[in-house]
Amino acid sequence: MISLIATVLNEGESIHSLMRSILQQTRQPDEVVIVDGGSQDDTAAILQTYADRLPLRLLVRPGCNISQGRNAAIAAAQGEIIAVTDAGVVIDPHWLERITRPLLENPEVTFVGGFFTPDFDTAFGWAMSATVLPLVGEIDPATFLPTSRSTAFRRSAWEAVGGYPEWLDYCEDLIFDLRVKGWLERESRPTIAFVPDALVAFRPRGSLPAFWKQYTRYARGDGKADLWRKRHAARYLTYFVALPVILVLMLAVHPLMGLLALPGAAVYLRRPYDRLWKLRPADTSLPTILYAVILVAVIRVVGDVAKMVGYPVGWWWRLTHRPPNWR
Repeated sequence: MISLIATVLNEGESIHSLMRSILQQTRQPDEVVIVDGGSQDDTAAILQTYADRLPLRLLVRPGCNISQGRNAAIAAAQGEIIAVTDAGVVIDPHWLERITRPLLENPEVTFVGGFFTPDFDTAFGWAMSATVLPLVGEIDPATFLPTSRSTAFRRSAWEAVGGYPEWLDYCEDLIFDLRVKGWLERESRPTIAFVPDALVAFRPRGSLPAFWKQYTRYARGDGKADLWRKRHAARYLTYFVALPVILVLMLAVHPLMGLLALPGAAVYLRRPYDRLWKLRPADTSLPTILYAVILVAVIRVVGDVAKMVGYPVGWWWRLTHRPPNWR
């Protein structure tokens, strides 16, 4: 039995797309369990309209975070195989069939990661996708940590690691992945599959304020979970040490000393610009291309500053709340 679960909150504008894509699956789920975290819009009412077309169970848990919602959905589900997706995506018609196939065909497989494709229709969305979303060719299956927009696993894995970390409101799927991988390694069962064609289409944030809010929260989650210390340290060193030194050299020695920043900037922006070219829509005009090129750099800087703001907040929370050690 396969249970498809998701959490939602105020998704009235996008929930139809998700539910319609579930209806179009080549392999239908045996049940769909969705937890609503207390939506103030018509999300719950829209979901109920699908109850006669899908084996749907809707649970309303006002105030729950994403981890609590996912755990509640899985606890209520009947299936041994749990497929997880998220609001704000559109599932490829073959997604459920493909992401559960390794679990159905090989009893040794415990955890499966799918992938996602960017969904955009504006120059801003194109630039945002190129800046924040990796392409499948960049993924190393041995180290890939799938997002819970597109993953499936056995209930036994969820039970063994204590579910999603309910003390963590962002980056919770990353910690869940790491816990499952650690458990499998301790059990000498490295049975993880990567299925790159199990796809969901994901639309990134549509404005800089929304992106700022998202990345501040992501970084706050990093601080709470004590993740990526070196990455965050490198970011602070770049913005608060390296760039001020170059600025001083430009003022004190010669303006051309600013060229010292170019090699680092080229390395830093190379991958986003490579994605920008690969993702470019057909017949894109030159002004649109130039606009997107500028946007990539702006989005990168905004994301960096958002992370530098959010990370100390999470780090301070960790010091004062002393959450359980997830490792």
